[in-house]
Amino acid sequence: MRLDPRDDRLIGLRDLTVWQTRGGRVLVALASWLAARLGPHVALLATLLVGGTAVTLLTGASAEIYESVSGEAGVAGLDRPVLDAVLGWRSGPADIAITWFTDLGGQVGMTLLATGAVLAMTLAWRQWTPAVLVLVAATGSLAMTVVGKAAVGRVRPPLADAVPPFESSPAFPSGHALNAVVLAGIVSYLLVRRQHRRWVRVTTITAASVFALLMGLSRVYLGHHWLTDVLVSWTLGLAWLTVVVVAHRLFLTVTRGRRNRVAGAPSLRE
Repeated sequence: MRLDPRDDRLIGLRDLTVWQTRGGRVLVALASWLAARLGPHVALLATLLVGGTAVTLLTGASAEIYESVSGEAGVAGLDRPVLDAVLGWRSGPADIAITWFTDLGGQVGMTLLATGAVLAMTLAWRQWTPAVLVLVAATGSLAMTVVGKAAVGRVRPPLADAVPPFESSPAFPSGHALNAVVLAGIVSYLLVRRQHRRWVRVTTITAASVFALLMGLSRVYLGHHWLTDVLVSWTLGLAWLTVVVVAHRLFLTVTRGRRNRVAGAPSLRE
């Protein structure tokens, strides 16, 4: 098995190796220049490192954003009112069900879900692509969570307002919310490249979106995170997911161009 760029470059009628924007074409030119000197896999790694560094720094910069979050203005003013509203919605059966669901987004639950998805796709497609992309996505998500918690150190909602089992690590970012966006997103990206019916692709993307949405909301319901922890975590997760997908598209584009040149075909033009 190998990281195989020859297949799955289409999502429906959309060719992932065709870039419509000027910024995209600039990225392709840079990636092609690097790949010509060091190879496409190094170009892929370099793209991920640059993008990952930028997103991780963005996570650390959230400490500055949270200077305003600690006040009552803007979105942060919703934190306490939302938690107060949630307290009135709780019930024993709902608490148990949502605790079970949120455990799927924890270190053990998400690891098992991601590993199962990776094994199924890797063995079925006989490619390393799922394993590589999911591992990269998960590593970046973990780095962002660690950096964010260390840089911000935000206190979680009071234990009196939380549903046990309690957590003691800093509140920001929500690892559950961030990981749900990144891992559900990358798995859905991998799947839709193999799905030929539009309604199947829409269902896959919808399921991934709903899973990430409910995972974040479950953290607020249980009183384990403030609303703003989850909102910013969703945003950071989408940013890192975008980096991984763009890096993979660049890899597909560069490799296709190299293959065309070896075969004597015209080079890929954007």
